[in-house]
Amino acid sequence: MLLAGCSWMPDKHLGGAPPTIETARPAVSPATTVTPAGTVRPLAGIPQAALVDPDTASLVVLVGGDTPSLQVLGSTSGTRVIPLPKTAPTTALAAAQPGTVLLTTRGGYLTVDLRAGTVTRIDIDGQANTDFTAIARRADGRLLLGTVDGTLLLLAGPAQVAHSERIFARVDAIVTQGDIGVVLDRGQTSVTAVNTDGSPGEALRAGEGATTMVADSAGRVLVTDTRGGELLVFGTDPLIMRQRYPVPSSPFGLAGSTALAWVSTTVDNKVTGYDLSTGIPVQRVQYPTVSQPDLLAHDAATDTLYVVSTTGAGVQMIAHASRP
Repeated sequence: MLLAGCSWMPDKHLGGAPPTIETARPAVSPATTVTPAGTVRPLAGIPQAALVDPDTASLVVLVGGDTPSLQVLGSTSGTRVIPLPKTAPTTALAAAQPGTVLLTTRGGYLTVDLRAGTVTRIDIDGQANTDFTAIARRADGRLLLGTVDGTLLLLAGPAQVAHSERIFARVDAIVTQGDIGVVLDRGQTSVTAVNTDGSPGEALRAGEGATTMVADSAGRVLVTDTRGGELLVFGTDPLIMRQRYPVPSSPFGLAGSTALAWVSTTVDNKVTGYDLSTGIPVQRVQYPTVSQPDLLAHDAATDTLYVVSTTGAGVQMIAHASRP
């Protein structure tokens, strides 16, 4: 068992798959008894991921199911639907250049121009049968991708692999701070730094059942420990746990912002904003949400917090969310 806060180096010479635990999941939300804060807009389909694109000032939601799509919601206008290929599931969503997002799929990834609504497929060399599960863009423009079998790849170009190592049980999420990557492995409930050459760096245990990870504008990496009921805050150079704070009621959804770290809890259908500037998280604001508030995104330009239900209750928009 790895002790929380202690650094270790992934050992790629042990052989076989790393030992794992059952991955944590968000608690099933009860029916809402309080009107959600802000406004709620309908959203069709099964949401899988969401982010804010500053260039188009819109919320981008990856919707799965039989008719996969990106649904693009403006702050005041309606919803635009960008159909996605049905040949293989699309799994992870990440920001690329302004106005463009990335999606992982079998054999490679998709780039989507949000203004034009065009989808371009990139097949990665030698990976035709690989199921990709995570993707992130570094500050230098190079891409990191992870696979369902725990392999991490650094690309040298759009399709060329510069470095590849299979050291994880699974790669559930990747975020970047500058040119440093961080991998979340839910099966090992761990976070691992990725060096600029694509090799693994320091690794830390992330609570009892880490589920969601985001990077914020202050250089931190935030993780929800859903099973352990905590918000975890990491620095990346070197990888170190800087803060941990109890968050009851099944913390799951997560978003970073300039002022606050946002955490949703599915047992009570709430979202809470924590100030991390004092060295220990301090609750500043809290709002009632739609049911099953699994996905969060924050628009820094307007201080709008988006809460996306994954069970059909729609998209909640809370304007000026950081103000108490």
